[in-house]
Amino acid sequence: MIDPGLESLRTFLHLLAAAVWVGGQIMLAGLVPHVRRTNPEALKNIANGFARVAWPALGVTVITGMWSLLVIDVSAMDSAYHATLGAKILVVVAAGGAAAAHANAKSKLVLAVGGGIGLVASLATLYLGVLLGSAT
Repeated sequence: MIDPGLESLRTFLHLLAAAVWVGGQIMLAGLVPHVRRTNPEALKNIANGFARVAWPALGVTVITGMWSLLVIDVSAMDSAYHATLGAKILVVVAAGGAAAAHANAKSKLVLAVGGGIGLVASLATLYLGVLLGSAT
């Protein structure tokens, strides 16, 4: 058996938290329209339940991402890696900001735009993470 170490633990926690954050958004994108039609008063409870799991998951992804930057020799990477890393950091900030706007929205427009941008930015973050992982 391969000896598990801190690198595999860090990667596991990062991927698990990303799966919770992004997978939950995808699940809600499918669930919310149905709940809105059949039981709209339940939406707030569903959103609050998701938030209790999702925000800590986003925190874990940020912490494990920073941990990765501490153990990977980023200075040895080429400019394409640095550009991809910079793009990933930007879309992580965009995803978190859009999700925060969505969570605190007072209008349907901000609710919709925040949710949409948050999901697209989260998906972009996943893809950029795959690119970075394949380069190390």
